[in-house]
Amino acid sequence: MTIGSEDDLEKLKAAGRLVARTLKAMGEALEPGITTRDLDGLGRTMLEAGGARPAPELTYGFPGATCISVGPDVAHGVPGERRIEAGDLVNIDVSAELDGFFGDTGASFAVPPVSRRVERLCRDGRRALWTGIRAVRPGAALGEPGRQIEAFARRNGYSLVRNLASHGVGAALHEEPTEIPTWREPGERRRITEGLVFTLEPFLSLGADWVEEANDDGWTLRPPRGEPTVQYEHTLVAKRRGPVVVTLAE
Repeated sequence: MTIGSEDDLEKLKAAGRLVARTLKAMGEALEPGITTRDLDGLGRTMLEAGGARPAPELTYGFPGATCISVGPDVAHGVPGERRIEAGDLVNIDVSAELDGFFGDTGASFAVPPVSRRVERLCRDGRRALWTGIRAVRPGAALGEPGRQIEAFARRNGYSLVRNLASHGVGAALHEEPTEIPTWREPGERRRITEGLVFTLEPFLSLGADWVEEANDDGWTLRPPRGEPTVQYEHTLVAKRRGPVVVTLAE
């Protein structure tokens, strides 16, 4: 999607705010003993109360309103009867359609107590995302945010998962431009255009550069050796005055 009017931008912001507030509430509800199904129920209630439809369910028939992955799982986790425990690293991905516009956001949460290296991983996962966001501007290479993210990861001793990428969003959950790398990709020749809507969502890891199906549910992904991995995601619009991040809870 390319945003061409202020009305469209406001509708996209409305979808973005709703998924951001839902993610915030789900993160605040995380505590030992809660099941991922109950957590997903909270997300569904908030999205539907806001007039939205959960995007994974709408688009792909995903068996849940949100994706909740408990480490070592890192993406596309199916909500169920698993209970959160102290020390878990939990990723929550929330996306929804509201009035014809899609917002997509995600974050990883460490349930105390956790090690200092996991605390640092979470902190730096957020820093990696914002490093990429600051590189977004019309006319720049679409691969420039990924180049900056990889430089940050290398400086700080991390790896990046390279088979999960960012993507266009707005009129659909996943659309052109597809497979936007959050790492340095020398063959990337596309450019960022004014008003382009897309996500940035680096998967920063303590050693993993690949994920694969974790079980037979057809959805859940994890690194082969279970390395701790975090994901932070925003939906943004490329504007000349600077990127507009629409998935903020404020």
